[in-house]
Amino acid sequence: MTRPQPPHSLRSRLCRGTTAFMSFVMLTLVMGLVGCGLVGTSATTAAGAASEAEEARQAQQIEQQVKDKLQAAQEAEAAKRAAADKDSL
Repeated sequence: MTRPQPPHSLRSRLCRGTTAFMSFVMLTLVMGLVGCGLVGTSATTAAGAASEAEEARQAQQIEQQVKDKLQAAQEAEAAKRAAADKDSL
């Protein structure tokens, strides 16, 4: 025994509705995944920018420390020369 088939027009309407619904579901899923990717990318970019800013700040601190040490060494050397000149007179 076979099941009675709905009229042709009703079946085609049901198929169109199912196809439209499946298209909507797929579109929603794809857009959701794209959105997640963009959010992830922007979060990664923001984290990278913050990391680069921190590295730049640390580099500036190291540069200042080197300049301070160089200045201190130059002043110590100048003081030694001044003392040596004073002793040699």
